[in-house]
Amino acid sequence: MKILVANIGSTSFKYSLFDMDSEAVLARGRVERIGGVLSPCVIDVGGARYSREVAVPDHAVAVRQCLEQLVSSESGVLKEVNEVAAIGFKAVHAAGISGVQFVDMKLLDAMEEFNNLLPAHNPPYIKSMRNIAEQLPDIPLIAAFETDFHKTIPPRNRHYGVPFEWAEKHDIIRYGFHGASHRYISTRIAQLLNRQDLKVISMHLGGSSSLCAINAGKSVAASMGTSPQTGLFHGSRCGDFDPFVVPYLMRKLSKSQEEVLGILATKSGLLGLSGISSDLRDVMEAARNGNKRAGLAVEVLVGYIRLYLGGYLVELGGADVLVFTGGIGENNCEVREMVVANLNPLGIILDQERNKQTNGAESPIHTQNSQTQIWIVPTNEEIIVARQCVEKLNHLYRSR
Repeated sequence: MKILVANIGSTSFKYSLFDMDSEAVLARGRVERIGGVLSPCVIDVGGARYSREVAVPDHAVAVRQCLEQLVSSESGVLKEVNEVAAIGFKAVHAAGISGVQFVDMKLLDAMEEFNNLLPAHNPPYIKSMRNIAEQLPDIPLIAAFETDFHKTIPPRNRHYGVPFEWAEKHDIIRYGFHGASHRYISTRIAQLLNRQDLKVISMHLGGSSSLCAINAGKSVAASMGTSPQTGLFHGSRCGDFDPFVVPYLMRKLSKSQEEVLGILATKSGLLGLSGISSDLRDVMEAARNGNKRAGLAVEVLVGYIRLYLGGYLVELGGADVLVFTGGIGENNCEVREMVVANLNPLGIILDQERNKQTNGAESPIHTQNSQTQIWIVPTNEEIIVARQCVEKLNHLYRSR
C-alpha cells in the first residue's frame, strides 16, 4: 500500500510517498510559490532530483503536478496514479473532532469553526483539502489530528480554572499538539530501550515547540492548551500569556482585538522578544555578538522549557528518559546544554562531548552515571501519519 503524506503551507505543498509494506520512502517532493507566475516543482527519488517550473494556481493543481511527476518516465516511481491508496494530512484541530478521519465537508466545517484559534494552521489546510477533494475525488483524503495522541491526558491536566460549562459546552480544555511527533518519540524510544513502561519527557523544540509527559506510551500532560499559541513561546507566537493584557493593549495601542491577537500570533515569540528573527540560529548568533535582546530571548525560551520540564518530572515522579527532537532539539547543542544545566542533583547528567558531537543523529548524550537517560531522536511525523492512514483504510476494508 502506498500513502502520500502532505504538508500544507499557505503557498507551498510538500509530501513524502511511502511504500507501507516496508515503510520505505519512495520519494519526497515539494511545490513552492503556489499562486505565483511559475512554481518550482521538485521531486527527490533515490538520491536523484527532478525539477520543473509550471503554473500552479492552487494546492489541488500542486497535488496533480506531484502525481504527474511520480508517474512520469523521468522519475518512474509509480506506474499509475491510482497506486496511491490515500493522501494523509497532519491536521491540527477541529471542533468536536479528533482521531483519524476521512475528509468530508462535515470535518472541514468543524476545522473552520476553530479558525480563530489556529489562524496560521487551519485556513490553508481547509482551503487545500477542499480543492483537492473536489478535483481528485477518486483518492481518499485522511486527516490525522495532532490532538489524538493526547486523548489519554487525565482531567486534572486538561481543565483550566474557568467555569466548567466552558469545557462542557464549548470544548475549552487543554488539548496538546505536536501529537504525531510525540507519538513517534514514544514509539521509537521504547524500541531503542526495549521497554514499554518508560516515563518519557519528549521535548519537541523548533519553530513551534512543546513538551509532553509520557507514561508507558500514553500522554499524561502537554504544554500546549486549547490552541497552538500556548505553552512555550515559539518562533513568532507568544506562548503562555495573560489574557487580561489584551484589552489593555487594545486601549494603549489603539488597535482592535484582531490586530492585537495578530501580533501575538505572528510578531511575538523569539521574533518579538529579540527583534532579530523567528529563527533561533539567527537569534543566538546575534546574542554571541553582544545583542542583549537576543540574549534575553534565548534565556527566556530556555527558562520556559525548564519550567515545564520541572513540572513534568514531578508529574511523572521522575523520568527514565529525556528526549530532544525537532529542528532545535536535534541540532542545537547549546540549547540542550542550557536546558539540563545544573540538574545533576536530580540524576540528570549530560555528557558534554557526546552532546557536541552528535550532529543531530539519533544518539544518547548522557553520562554513564546519569540516572535519567538523555537522547536525541530525530522526529518522523510523516511515518506516523502514514501508519494511521493504513489503519484507517484497513478498518474501512474490514467493515465492508
